[in-house]
Order: sequence, then structure tokens, then C-alpha cells
Amino acid sequence: MGWKVCRADSGAQGDRVKFIPTSIDGAFLIEIEPAEDERGYFGRTRSDDDFTTQGLNNNLSECSLSANHLRGTLRGMHYQRAPDVETKLVTCIRGSIFDAIIDLRKESPTYMNSFTAELFLENRLSLYIPPGVAHGFLTLEDHSYVQYQIDGRYVPDAARGVRWNDPAFDIDWPFEPGVISTRDLAFEDYRA
Repeated sequence: MGWKVCRADSGAQGDRVKFIPTSIDGAFLIEIEPAEDERGYFGRTRSDDDFTTQGLNNNLSECSLSANHLRGTLRGMHYQRAPDVETKLVTCIRGSIFDAIIDLRKESPTYMNSFTAELFLENRLSLYIPPGVAHGFLTLEDHSYVQYQIDGRYVPDAARGVRWNDPAFDIDWPFEPGVISTRDLAFEDYRA
């Protein structure tokens, strides 16, 4: 048949994730450390044990997908107010995004700070976003898909947002969005 036989999976590789602290307290870039062979690679994207050891919320019970048809689509900056706050783990599974978060937790040492990163499949990064931190992204390519793992549930009455280009947060977006919802356009400047 002409099959190529590959070495057996060791099980000892490809089962770790690397937690990279960001400039936002409690937020991490998460990099998978895959096992690679002739077939490609296999890597764990999340583990209860790893998250617990790191002191992170590992009860990410909901999973959602955001399909974005056009480059320049902006979604954000979204969060839910207490008591319905959400923890999120965001991964770009196709295309690429410029991801941004803003710390809106008044008691946090990084209150009002922002952090940005590019996420795409090939860089093997996800972004862990703690509760009380607003999140948004700008697509860098057509047909960009973003997977969310979220604890809690969406509560429409608790949904809030801040304006994506509010000067209080000084996010250096790579370019102006071409597609944005009327809801996201209507967010006012943040009042501390």
C-alpha cells in the first residue's frame, strides 16, 4: 500500500502547556508544547492538572466558535459584570487575529492596563482571560475562526463593553476595522 510507518506516540511528549505571564495580572498566553513526527504534531491545549497547579480556573464548561468572514472584523471589547463574570480561554483555530484585553478590575494592580498579542494556529498560542477583564479582537485575515472556552454562561443583562479605541486604554490596533457591530460602535468612553 505504500504506507509510511511512524514511530509510536510516547505519551510523555505533547502533554504539557507552557504558561507565559502577560502584563495583565492573572492573564496568560498559553503555548502548547507538542510532540511532533512525520504526521504533524499532537499537543494538549488544556489540562485540569496544569490549570490547577497554575492556580487558574479550569471549569471552562462552555465552548463557542466565532466565524469571521472578512479581514478587519472587530469584536469587542466585551465583559460581563459581577456576579456573572466569565473566565475565557481564546484560541484562533483558522486565520489570524490581533487579540486585546483590558483590566477593568478596580482592585487589580494592573487596573486600566491593556495587553495585545497575535494569535494564529501556527504560533500555538491561546490567551487565558480572568474575570473582570474585557476582551476583543481584530481579524488579520479573511475567514478567521476563534474558539472560546468559557466558565459560566452568557447573561445578556450582565453583558457590558468598552469602546475598542477608547484613548484611556491606548491600544495600538494595527489598522482601523472595516466590520464592526452597531453595539460595539455605541460603547462610550470608560469612566473609572
